[in-house]
Amino acid sequence: QVQLVESGGGLVQTGGSLRLSCAAPTTGFVFRTMGFYRQAPGKQPQRELVATMTSNGIPNYADFVKGRFTISRDNAKNTVSLQMNSLKPEDTAVYYCNVQTFGRGVDYWGQGTQVTVSS
Repeated sequence: QVQLVESGGGLVQTGGSLRLSCAAPTTGFVFRTMGFYRQAPGKQPQRELVATMTSNGIPNYADFVKGRFTISRDNAKNTVSLQMNSLKPEDTAVYYCNVQTFGRGVDYWGQGTQVTVSS
């Protein structure tokens, strides 16, 4: 079992910035992708991709965050971060860290952190 530790999140006004971070175990693990998903109450799909990054540094962003969010990854520390700028009320959600293994592609999830953007 892989335990992920998330930090960051909180309450911010429209146009503000927040930074999320996620730390995975550093011993014996290399992940195909690391990134963040989010889940807003009453919205489908229930959990949607925000941004991920491969082990060789290729990012993948949802269209709704392009130009506003930036993902970064430190393979040596097994951490991933998401810098969120120009936040909008519709970005309000619980954000979950996700890592996916090589081989079988097993997904592991963080505990989630609340991001609330007030209008």
